[in-house]
Amino acid sequence: MKLTLGEKAFDVGNTILLIVLCMAMLYPISFVFGRSLMTDLDRAAHPFSIFPMHLDTSGYRYVFSSGSYIVNAYMITIVRTLVGTLCNLLFTAAFAFVLSNKEYPLRNALTMIISFTMWFGGGLIPVFLLIKTLGLYNHFAVLILPGLISVWNVLILRNFFMQLPRGIIESARIDGANDLVIFLRIVLPLSSAALATISLFYAVGHWNSWFDAMIYINDKDLWPVQVFLREIINNTNLNNLIQSDAVVEVSPPAQSVVMATIVVTTLPILCVYPFLQRFFVKGMTVGSIKG
Repeated sequence: MKLTLGEKAFDVGNTILLIVLCMAMLYPISFVFGRSLMTDLDRAAHPFSIFPMHLDTSGYRYVFSSGSYIVNAYMITIVRTLVGTLCNLLFTAAFAFVLSNKEYPLRNALTMIISFTMWFGGGLIPVFLLIKTLGLYNHFAVLILPGLISVWNVLILRNFFMQLPRGIIESARIDGANDLVIFLRIVLPLSSAALATISLFYAVGHWNSWFDAMIYINDKDLWPVQVFLREIINNTNLNNLIQSDAVVEVSPPAQSVVMATIVVTTLPILCVYPFLQRFFVKGMTVGSIKG
């Protein structure tokens, strides 16, 4: 089919716009990565350049040096993301499955109660006192348990589960399957797109989270890497981020450490997201049709 002049102009305009948007998104990433490998002299001489004239990996060596708290923080973040996402997904899916059952008498009441928490909260001080009372203060579990279930994600999965063919579930009940078997062997396998979407939400949230650790944890051994990134940016003395009994080289320029830490904290999510993007789009559209 031959395109008209207006359609060709529209396609050209869309292409130019998308190229500009891609450059606007790729430039900050390239800027941070390139400048993490620059010397201070190169950064001063070329403030907008993304290509290092002289390679300097001292920032990365410092970040991953022996005795660096950042290495431990990186492991804390990885464990938190994996364990937290798994727990979030399990409890969110189980709760959503209950709310999707139209025969459950408390379905509407529970939906209203959890929806209420989306607009009204107890405030930081009451939550802090509750955390201390429960014995979660300065404990790894405080990074996972308080945010175990997201109401928004529960509602997304609830809507998705309600669209599954009821005939399959009813047939399983007739064959003697209980709710647990239906949930594990029928509902979850049919909901891979929605589950991948929710997993991405939770994983990114855990990986980027820093405020809860800053408030509820004062032990550096339990700090996630995002808290250390904040400390590096705010702290001019980098030696405070190295364990006292460790022997390290002379501290590199603070800007190199900041840029290197940004790269190592951002790279894992950038690598994972492309593999989940197709599930993300499908899960969001399908899970938002029915209320």
